[in-house]
Amino acid sequence: MSYDIHIIGGGLAGSEAAWQLAEAGCRVRLSEMRGGGDTTPAHQGDTLAEMVCSNSFRSDDGDSNAVGLLHREMRALGSIIMREADATKVPAGSALAVDRDLFSGGVTKALAEHPNVTIVRERIDTLPAEGLTIVATGPLTAAGLASSIGTATGKDALAFFDAIAPIVYRDSIDMDVAWMASRWDKVGPIGDGKDYINCPMDKDQYHAFVQGLIDGEKTDFKDWEKDTPYFEGCMPIEVMAERGVETLRFGPMKGVGLDNPRTGRWPYAVVQLRQDNALGTLWNMVGFQTKLKHGAQVELFRTIPGLEKAEFARLGGLHRNSFIRSPELLDQQLRLKSAPHIRFAGQITGCEGYVESAAIGLVAARFAAAELAGRTLPPPPPETALGALLGHITGGADAASYQPMNVNFGLFPPLAEDVRKKDRKLGYTQRAGAKLAEWIRLAEGVAA
Repeated sequence: MSYDIHIIGGGLAGSEAAWQLAEAGCRVRLSEMRGGGDTTPAHQGDTLAEMVCSNSFRSDDGDSNAVGLLHREMRALGSIIMREADATKVPAGSALAVDRDLFSGGVTKALAEHPNVTIVRERIDTLPAEGLTIVATGPLTAAGLASSIGTATGKDALAFFDAIAPIVYRDSIDMDVAWMASRWDKVGPIGDGKDYINCPMDKDQYHAFVQGLIDGEKTDFKDWEKDTPYFEGCMPIEVMAERGVETLRFGPMKGVGLDNPRTGRWPYAVVQLRQDNALGTLWNMVGFQTKLKHGAQVELFRTIPGLEKAEFARLGGLHRNSFIRSPELLDQQLRLKSAPHIRFAGQITGCEGYVESAAIGLVAARFAAAELAGRTLPPPPPETALGALLGHITGGADAASYQPMNVNFGLFPPLAEDVRKKDRKLGYTQRAGAKLAEWIRLAEGVAA
Protein backbone atom coordinates (compact mmCIF):
# COMPACT_ATOMS: atom_id res chain seq x y z
CA MET A 1 0.00 0.00 0.00
CA SER A 2 1.27 3.45 -0.86
CA TYR A 3 1.05 5.86 2.05
CA ASP A 4 0.44 9.51 2.87
CA ILE A 5 2.55 9.69 6.01
CA HIS A 6 5.32 7.68 7.63
CA ILE A 7 5.34 7.13 11.42
CA ILE A 8 8.59 5.86 12.93
CA GLY A 9 8.07 4.10 16.25
CA GLY A 10 5.20 1.95 17.50
CA GLY A 11 5.08 2.97 21.15
CA LEU A 12 2.13 4.76 22.71
CA ALA A 13 2.74 8.00 20.82
CA GLY A 14 3.29 6.36 17.45
CA SER A 15 0.32 4.04 17.90
CA GLU A 16 -1.98 6.91 18.86
CA ALA A 17 -0.74 8.98 15.93
CA ALA A 18 -1.31 6.11 13.51
CA TRP A 19 -4.85 5.59 14.77
CA GLN A 20 -5.80 9.26 14.57
CA LEU A 21 -4.47 9.61 11.03
CA ALA A 22 -6.04 6.36 9.86
CA GLU A 23 -9.40 7.39 11.30
CA ALA A 24 -9.05 10.69 9.41
CA GLY A 25 -8.75 8.71 6.15
CA CYS A 26 -4.97 9.01 5.75
CA ARG A 27 -2.86 6.04 4.67
CA VAL A 28 -0.18 5.30 7.26
CA ARG A 29 3.09 3.36 7.17
CA LEU A 30 4.01 2.51 10.77
CA SER A 31 7.62 1.38 11.18
CA GLU A 32 8.51 -0.54 14.36
CA MET A 33 11.93 -2.16 14.74
CA ARG A 34 10.86 -4.69 17.40
CA GLY A 35 9.74 -7.87 15.68
CA GLY A 36 12.15 -7.28 12.84
CA GLY A 37 15.22 -8.59 14.58
CA ASP A 38 15.86 -5.61 16.85
CA THR A 39 14.79 -4.73 20.36
CA THR A 40 15.74 -2.40 23.24
CA PRO A 41 17.16 -3.02 26.72
CA ALA A 42 13.76 -2.34 28.32
CA HIS A 43 11.18 -3.99 26.05
CA GLN A 44 10.19 -7.62 26.52
CA GLY A 45 8.03 -8.30 23.45
CA ASP A 46 7.15 -6.95 20.03
CA THR A 47 3.59 -5.68 20.52
CA LEU A 48 2.79 -2.06 19.82
CA ALA A 49 2.26 0.37 22.71
CA GLU A 50 4.18 -1.87 25.13
CA MET A 51 4.41 -0.42 28.64
CA VAL A 52 7.77 -1.19 30.22
CA CYS A 53 7.89 0.89 33.44
CA SER A 54 4.48 0.89 35.13
CA ASN A 55 0.94 -0.17 34.47
CA SER A 56 -0.49 3.11 35.78
CA PHE A 57 -1.90 5.99 33.79
CA ARG A 58 -2.04 7.75 37.17
CA SER A 59 -5.11 9.62 38.41
CA ASP A 60 -8.34 9.25 36.45
CA ASP A 61 -10.00 12.17 38.26
CA GLY A 62 -10.92 14.58 35.49
CA ASP A 63 -12.35 17.19 37.88
CA SER A 64 -9.36 17.91 40.10
CA ASN A 65 -6.28 16.33 38.54
CA ALA A 66 -4.37 17.45 35.46
CA VAL A 67 -3.59 13.97 34.14
CA GLY A 68 -7.19 12.90 34.76
CA LEU A 69 -8.23 15.91 32.71
CA LEU A 70 -5.86 14.79 29.96
CA HIS A 71 -7.56 11.37 30.01
CA ARG A 72 -10.91 13.08 29.56
CA GLU A 73 -9.72 15.21 26.65
CA MET A 74 -8.14 12.26 24.87
CA ARG A 75 -11.31 10.21 25.23
CA ALA A 76 -13.26 13.09 23.69
CA LEU A 77 -10.91 12.97 20.69
CA GLY A 78 -11.28 9.24 20.05
CA SER A 79 -7.98 8.09 21.54
CA ILE A 80 -7.15 4.43 20.89
CA ILE A 81 -4.81 4.46 23.89
CA MET A 82 -7.57 5.56 26.26
CA ARG A 83 -10.09 3.19 24.65
CA GLU A 84 -7.85 0.20 25.26
CA ALA A 85 -6.82 1.42 28.71
CA ASP A 86 -10.48 1.60 29.74
CA ALA A 87 -11.08 -1.88 28.30
CA THR A 88 -8.19 -3.49 30.23
CA LYS A 89 -8.16 -1.59 33.54
CA VAL A 90 -7.44 -3.25 36.87
CA PRO A 91 -8.20 -1.99 40.42
CA ALA A 92 -5.81 0.77 41.54
CA GLY A 93 -7.73 3.11 43.82
CA SER A 94 -8.42 6.40 42.07
CA ALA A 95 -5.73 5.70 39.47
CA LEU A 96 -6.22 4.16 36.04
CA ALA A 97 -4.02 1.07 35.79
CA VAL A 98 -4.13 -1.59 33.09
CA ASP A 99 -3.23 -5.18 32.38
CA ARG A 100 -0.21 -4.36 30.23
CA ASP A 101 -0.35 -7.46 28.02
CA LEU A 102 -4.06 -7.09 27.27
CA PHE A 103 -3.61 -3.36 26.70
CA SER A 104 -0.76 -3.59 24.19
CA GLY A 105 -2.42 -6.57 22.53
CA GLY A 106 -5.62 -4.58 22.03
CA VAL A 107 -3.78 -1.62 20.50
CA THR A 108 -1.79 -3.91 18.20
CA LYS A 109 -4.93 -5.73 17.01
CA ALA A 110 -6.82 -2.49 16.34
CA LEU A 111 -4.03 -1.04 14.22
CA ALA A 112 -3.25 -4.30 12.41
CA GLU A 113 -6.89 -4.61 11.38
CA HIS A 114 -7.30 -0.98 10.26
CA PRO A 115 -7.44 -0.76 6.44
CA ASN A 116 -5.48 2.51 6.41
CA VAL A 117 -2.52 1.23 8.45
CA THR A 118 0.43 -0.83 7.24
CA ILE A 119 2.71 -2.05 10.04
CA VAL A 120 6.26 -2.73 8.86
CA ARG A 121 8.78 -4.42 11.14
CA GLU A 122 11.91 -2.50 10.23
CA ARG A 123 14.58 -0.30 11.79
CA ILE A 124 14.88 3.20 10.37
CA ASP A 125 18.42 4.54 10.66
CA THR A 126 18.08 7.96 9.03
CA LEU A 127 15.45 10.68 8.97
CA PRO A 128 13.55 10.66 5.66
CA ALA A 129 14.69 13.43 3.32
CA GLU A 130 11.14 14.05 2.13
CA GLY A 131 7.54 13.10 2.76
CA LEU A 132 5.46 13.82 5.85
CA THR A 133 6.94 11.96 8.80
CA ILE A 134 6.26 11.65 12.53
CA VAL A 135 9.20 10.47 14.64
CA ALA A 136 7.88 8.78 17.79
CA THR A 137 10.78 6.52 18.67
CA GLY A 138 10.64 7.29 22.37
CA PRO A 139 13.41 7.35 24.93
CA LEU A 140 15.25 4.34 23.48
CA THR A 141 15.81 5.60 19.95
CA ALA A 142 18.22 3.35 18.05
CA ALA A 143 21.76 4.65 17.70
CA GLY A 144 21.65 5.21 13.94
CA LEU A 145 18.48 7.24 13.99
CA ALA A 146 19.61 9.13 17.09
CA SER A 147 22.75 10.13 15.22
CA SER A 148 20.67 11.24 12.24
CA ILE A 149 18.45 13.32 14.54
CA GLY A 150 21.54 14.90 16.06
CA THR A 151 22.81 15.83 12.60
CA ALA A 152 19.44 17.33 11.62
CA THR A 153 19.03 19.34 14.81
CA GLY A 154 22.60 20.41 15.24
CA LYS A 155 22.18 19.82 18.96
CA ASP A 156 23.29 17.10 21.31
CA ALA A 157 20.36 15.11 22.67
CA LEU A 158 19.72 15.39 26.37
CA ALA A 159 19.42 12.14 28.27
CA PHE A 160 18.59 10.67 31.67
CA PHE A 161 18.13 7.26 33.24
CA ASP A 162 14.67 5.75 33.70
CA ALA A 163 14.38 2.88 36.17
CA ILE A 164 12.03 -0.13 36.22
CA ALA A 165 10.36 -1.45 39.40
CA PRO A 166 10.24 -5.16 40.35
CA ILE A 167 7.08 -7.28 40.04
CA VAL A 168 6.16 -9.90 42.65
CA TYR A 169 3.93 -12.97 42.33
CA ARG A 170 0.84 -12.42 44.50
CA ASP A 171 0.81 -15.91 45.98
CA SER A 172 4.34 -15.48 47.35
CA ILE A 173 3.33 -12.54 49.59
CA ASP A 174 2.65 -13.30 53.25
CA MET A 175 -0.77 -11.81 53.91
CA ASP A 176 -0.54 -12.71 57.59
CA VAL A 177 1.90 -9.78 57.76
CA ALA A 178 0.76 -7.56 54.87
CA TRP A 179 -2.75 -6.18 54.44
CA MET A 180 -4.94 -4.64 51.74
CA ALA A 181 -5.73 -0.90 51.82
CA SER A 182 -5.58 2.31 49.85
CA ARG A 183 -4.22 5.40 51.56
CA TRP A 184 -6.97 7.00 53.63
CA ASP A 185 -9.22 4.13 52.34
CA LYS A 186 -9.85 6.19 49.21
CA VAL A 187 -12.17 4.44 46.75
CA GLY A 188 -11.56 4.92 43.03
CA PRO A 189 -13.85 4.36 40.02
CA ILE A 190 -13.14 0.61 40.34
CA GLY A 191 -11.89 -1.26 43.37
CA ASP A 192 -13.07 -1.04 46.95
CA GLY A 193 -10.61 1.25 48.74
CA LYS A 194 -8.34 -1.72 49.46
CA ASP A 195 -6.38 -1.76 46.24
CA TYR A 196 -2.79 -1.94 47.50
CA ILE A 197 -0.88 -4.61 49.40
CA ASN A 198 0.92 -2.93 52.31
CA CYS A 199 4.05 -4.35 53.95
CA PRO A 200 4.80 -2.56 57.27
CA MET A 201 8.20 -1.73 58.76
CA ASP A 202 9.12 -0.61 62.25
CA LYS A 203 11.91 1.91 62.85
CA ASP A 204 14.76 -0.59 63.12
CA GLN A 205 13.63 -2.53 60.06
CA TYR A 206 13.34 0.68 58.05
CA HIS A 207 16.78 1.99 59.00
CA ALA A 208 18.37 -1.39 58.21
CA PHE A 209 16.60 -1.43 54.86
CA VAL A 210 17.80 2.08 53.95
CA GLN A 211 21.36 1.10 54.79
CA GLY A 212 20.96 -2.00 52.64
CA LEU A 213 19.88 0.16 49.70
CA ILE A 214 22.94 2.35 50.11
CA ASP A 215 25.36 -0.56 50.53
CA GLY A 216 23.87 -2.88 47.89
CA GLU A 217 25.82 -3.67 44.73
CA LYS A 218 24.68 -1.44 41.87
CA THR A 219 24.56 -1.82 38.10
CA ASP A 220 27.80 -0.92 36.32
CA PHE A 221 27.35 1.87 33.80
CA LYS A 222 28.68 1.78 30.27
CA ASP A 223 31.02 4.59 29.26
CA TRP A 224 28.30 6.39 27.32
CA GLU A 225 25.94 6.26 30.32
CA LYS A 226 28.18 7.51 33.12
CA ASP A 227 27.31 11.22 32.96
CA THR A 228 23.58 10.73 32.32
CA PRO A 229 21.40 12.44 34.98
CA TYR A 230 18.26 10.94 36.50
CA PHE A 231 14.72 12.26 36.02
CA GLU A 232 13.16 13.15 39.37
CA GLY A 233 9.84 11.46 38.50
CA CYS A 234 11.43 7.99 38.17
CA MET A 235 14.33 8.20 40.63
CA PRO A 236 15.94 4.89 41.69
CA ILE A 237 15.01 4.17 45.29
CA GLU A 238 18.62 3.81 46.38
CA VAL A 239 19.42 7.27 44.98
CA MET A 240 16.58 8.68 47.10
CA ALA A 241 17.96 6.80 50.12
CA GLU A 242 21.33 8.47 49.66
CA ARG A 243 19.69 11.87 50.10
CA GLY A 244 18.95 11.21 53.75
CA VAL A 245 17.77 8.42 56.02
CA GLU A 246 14.24 9.83 56.33
CA THR A 247 13.76 10.68 52.63
CA LEU A 248 11.88 7.48 51.74
CA ARG A 249 9.49 7.89 54.72
CA PHE A 250 8.25 11.07 53.07
CA GLY A 251 8.16 9.51 49.63
CA PRO A 252 7.21 6.03 48.38
CA MET A 253 7.52 4.43 51.84
CA LYS A 254 5.35 6.83 53.84
CA GLY A 255 2.97 5.16 56.27
CA VAL A 256 0.60 8.11 56.59
CA GLY A 257 -3.07 7.22 56.06
CA LEU A 258 -2.54 3.45 56.22
CA ASP A 259 -4.02 1.87 59.35
CA ASN A 260 -2.44 -1.50 60.07
CA PRO A 261 -5.43 -3.63 61.18
CA ARG A 262 -3.15 -5.65 63.48
CA THR A 263 -1.98 -2.61 65.47
CA GLY A 264 -4.60 0.05 64.73
CA ARG A 265 -1.76 2.44 63.94
CA TRP A 266 0.13 3.76 60.94
CA PRO A 267 3.40 1.87 60.35
CA TYR A 268 6.71 3.68 60.74
CA ALA A 269 7.26 2.97 57.02
CA VAL A 270 5.49 0.86 54.43
CA VAL A 271 6.18 -0.82 51.10
CA GLN A 272 3.14 -0.78 48.80
CA LEU A 273 2.43 -3.13 45.90
CA ARG A 274 -0.10 -2.37 43.17
CA GLN A 275 -1.92 -4.90 41.00
CA ASP A 276 -0.10 -5.32 37.68
CA ASN A 277 -2.41 -7.56 35.65
CA ALA A 278 -6.12 -8.28 35.31
CA LEU A 279 -5.83 -11.68 36.96
CA GLY A 280 -4.30 -10.12 40.07
CA THR A 281 -1.40 -12.59 40.02
CA LEU A 282 1.34 -9.98 39.57
CA TRP A 283 1.98 -6.98 41.85
CA ASN A 284 4.30 -4.03 41.21
CA MET A 285 6.45 -2.62 44.02
CA VAL A 286 5.32 1.02 43.95
CA GLY A 287 8.18 3.52 43.70
CA PHE A 288 10.81 0.77 43.81
CA GLN A 289 12.51 1.45 40.50
CA THR A 290 16.11 0.47 41.08
CA LYS A 291 19.61 0.04 39.68
CA LEU A 292 20.60 -2.60 42.25
CA LYS A 293 22.00 -5.76 40.72
CA HIS A 294 19.48 -8.59 40.57
CA GLY A 295 21.05 -10.69 43.31
CA ALA A 296 21.20 -7.70 45.63
CA GLN A 297 17.54 -6.95 44.91
CA VAL A 298 16.35 -10.44 45.84
CA GLU A 299 18.41 -10.49 49.03
CA LEU A 300 17.35 -7.04 50.23
CA PHE A 301 13.69 -7.07 49.17
CA ARG A 302 13.15 -10.37 51.00
CA THR A 303 13.96 -8.54 54.24
CA ILE A 304 10.72 -6.56 53.79
CA PRO A 305 8.04 -7.90 56.19
CA GLY A 306 5.58 -9.92 54.13
CA LEU A 307 8.06 -10.45 51.28
CA GLU A 308 10.40 -12.90 53.04
CA LYS A 309 9.44 -15.62 50.54
CA ALA A 310 8.71 -13.31 47.60
CA GLU A 311 9.10 -14.70 44.10
CA PHE A 312 9.80 -12.11 41.42
CA ALA A 313 8.24 -12.17 37.97
CA ARG A 314 10.56 -9.31 37.01
CA LEU A 315 13.39 -7.62 38.84
CA GLY A 316 14.21 -3.94 38.55
CA GLY A 317 16.35 -2.52 35.79
CA LEU A 318 17.66 0.69 34.31
CA HIS A 319 17.64 2.20 30.85
CA ARG A 320 18.71 5.41 29.22
CA ASN A 321 16.09 7.92 28.16
CA SER A 322 16.88 10.49 25.46
CA PHE A 323 14.96 13.51 24.24
CA ILE A 324 15.50 16.60 22.13
CA ARG A 325 15.51 20.25 23.18
CA SER A 326 12.00 20.75 21.82
CA PRO A 327 11.34 24.40 22.86
CA GLU A 328 14.23 25.44 20.64
CA LEU A 329 13.89 22.92 17.81
CA LEU A 330 10.14 22.50 17.19
CA ASP A 331 7.45 24.92 16.06
CA GLN A 332 3.94 25.03 17.56
CA GLN A 333 2.85 22.29 15.16
CA LEU A 334 5.61 19.96 16.45
CA ARG A 335 7.52 20.34 13.20
CA LEU A 336 11.30 20.37 13.15
CA LYS A 337 12.13 23.95 12.21
CA SER A 338 15.09 22.90 10.08
CA ALA A 339 13.07 20.19 8.27
CA PRO A 340 9.33 20.96 8.57
CA HIS A 341 8.22 17.78 6.81
CA ILE A 342 9.23 16.00 10.03
CA ARG A 343 7.25 16.12 13.27
CA PHE A 344 8.25 14.70 16.62
CA ALA A 345 5.88 13.12 19.14
CA GLY A 346 5.97 11.32 22.46
CA GLN A 347 8.75 11.08 25.02
CA ILE A 348 11.45 12.06 22.55
CA THR A 349 9.97 15.57 22.69
CA GLY A 350 10.61 15.74 26.44
CA CYS A 351 7.13 15.07 27.77
CA GLU A 352 7.12 12.50 30.56
CA GLY A 353 4.64 9.71 31.13
CA TYR A 354 2.68 7.26 29.03
CA VAL A 355 -0.43 9.41 28.88
CA GLU A 356 1.47 12.55 27.96
CA SER A 357 3.39 10.70 25.25
CA ALA A 358 0.20 9.39 23.68
CA ALA A 359 -1.40 12.84 23.94
CA ILE A 360 1.41 14.46 21.98
CA GLY A 361 1.11 11.67 19.39
CA LEU A 362 -2.57 12.50 19.12
CA VAL A 363 -1.93 16.22 18.61
CA ALA A 364 0.89 15.62 16.10
CA ALA A 365 -1.44 13.40 14.07
CA ARG A 366 -4.24 15.97 14.10
CA PHE A 367 -1.82 18.61 12.80
CA ALA A 368 -0.54 16.25 10.11
CA ALA A 369 -4.03 15.21 8.99
CA ALA A 370 -5.00 18.85 8.54
CA GLU A 371 -1.81 19.50 6.58
CA LEU A 372 -2.50 16.54 4.30
CA ALA A 373 -5.93 18.03 3.64
CA GLY A 374 -4.37 21.36 2.69
CA ARG A 375 -5.57 23.10 5.85
CA THR A 376 -4.06 24.41 9.08
CA LEU A 377 -5.32 23.36 12.50
CA PRO A 378 -4.54 25.82 15.30
CA PRO A 379 -3.02 24.33 18.47
CA PRO A 380 -5.40 23.32 21.27
CA PRO A 381 -6.09 26.26 23.61
CA PRO A 382 -3.49 26.64 26.39
CA GLU A 383 -6.32 26.37 28.93
CA THR A 384 -6.74 22.68 28.00
CA ALA A 385 -4.48 19.90 29.22
CA LEU A 386 -3.48 19.13 25.64
CA GLY A 387 -2.71 22.76 24.91
CA ALA A 388 -0.84 23.35 28.17
CA LEU A 389 1.40 20.32 27.59
CA LEU A 390 1.99 21.23 23.95
CA GLY A 391 2.78 24.83 24.88
CA HIS A 392 5.37 23.71 27.41
CA ILE A 393 7.08 21.49 24.84
CA THR A 394 7.07 24.00 21.99
CA GLY A 395 8.15 27.13 23.79
CA GLY A 396 6.72 27.42 27.28
CA ALA A 397 9.80 25.85 28.86
CA ASP A 398 13.26 27.34 29.00
CA ALA A 399 15.28 25.58 26.30
CA ALA A 400 18.58 25.79 28.18
CA SER A 401 17.26 24.00 31.27
CA TYR A 402 14.60 21.88 29.54
CA GLN A 403 13.74 18.68 31.41
CA PRO A 404 10.98 16.05 31.05
CA MET A 405 7.63 17.18 32.43
CA ASN A 406 4.36 15.52 33.33
CA VAL A 407 1.17 17.49 32.73
CA ASN A 408 0.26 19.60 35.76
CA PHE A 409 -1.80 22.68 36.54
CA GLY A 410 1.38 24.73 36.77
CA LEU A 411 1.51 24.60 32.96
CA PHE A 412 -1.97 26.17 32.61
CA PRO A 413 -2.68 29.92 32.36
CA PRO A 414 -3.64 31.24 35.82
CA LEU A 415 -7.27 31.57 36.81
CA ALA A 416 -8.78 34.88 37.85
CA GLU A 417 -7.43 36.15 41.16
CA ASP A 418 -10.83 35.98 42.85
CA VAL A 419 -11.07 32.18 42.46
CA ARG A 420 -10.59 30.65 45.91
CA LYS A 421 -7.68 28.27 46.36
CA LYS A 422 -9.94 25.32 47.19
CA ASP A 423 -11.88 25.91 43.96
CA ARG A 424 -8.90 26.27 41.63
CA LYS A 425 -8.54 22.67 40.45
CA LEU A 426 -12.20 22.46 39.52
CA GLY A 427 -11.87 25.90 37.96
CA TYR A 428 -9.04 24.68 35.74
CA THR A 429 -10.92 21.58 34.61
CA GLN A 430 -14.22 23.35 33.97
CA ARG A 431 -12.51 26.07 31.96
CA ALA A 432 -10.60 23.40 30.03
CA GLY A 433 -13.80 21.55 29.16
CA ALA A 434 -15.36 24.65 27.62
CA LYS A 435 -12.19 25.49 25.69
CA LEU A 436 -11.77 21.94 24.39
CA ALA A 437 -15.36 21.92 23.12
CA GLU A 438 -14.62 25.11 21.18
CA TRP A 439 -11.45 23.60 19.71
CA ILE A 440 -13.22 20.39 18.69
CA ARG A 441 -15.83 22.44 16.83
CA LEU A 442 -13.00 24.36 15.15
CA ALA A 443 -11.19 21.13 14.26
CA GLU A 444 -14.37 19.71 12.72
CA GLY A 445 -14.68 22.86 10.65
CA VAL A 446 -11.08 22.53 9.47
CA ALA A 447 -11.67 18.91 8.47
CA ALA A 448 -14.88 19.70 6.60
